[in-house]
Amino acid sequence: QVQLVESGGGLVQAGGSQSLSCAASGRTISTYAMGWFRQGPEKEREFVAAISWSGGTEHYADSTKGRFTISRDNAKNTVYLQMNSLKPEDTAVYYCAADRDSMYPRRNPREYDYWGTGTQVTVSS
Repeated sequence: QVQLVESGGGLVQAGGSQSLSCAASGRTISTYAMGWFRQGPEKEREFVAAISWSGGTEHYADSTKGRFTISRDNAKNTVYLQMNSLKPEDTAVYYCAADRDSMYPRRNPREYDYWGTGTQVTVSS
C-alpha cells in the first residue's frame, strides 16, 4: 500500500509560479509511473502531467504544456510539479497519483491506483 501526501498549494497571483510536492510512503514508487491531476470547481478531475518510472518520459495536457514541469526523485520517493505562468483557470485541487500497473505515463485517472488527498491551488487575477 502506498500513501501519498501533496504539499505546496496556496494562493498565487496570475503570472506567478507555484511548486507542488508529493511524498510517498509505505513502499517505494520507483517502479511506478506517477501523475498529477486536478479538479476545479464543478469540474471533473482532469489530467495535468505524468512521468515514467525513471523520469525519462513526460506527458502533459495541452493546457499545461510549456508552463508546467513534472519531475521525480526516486531516492526521496517524491514527485514534483513546477507550475509557471499560472492562470486563474489553473485554480483547482491538485492530486498526486501512482500507477502500479505501468512504468510509463498514462492520462486516464482510472488507470491510477493510489491517490493523495489533494492540495488547493488558487490563482487570483
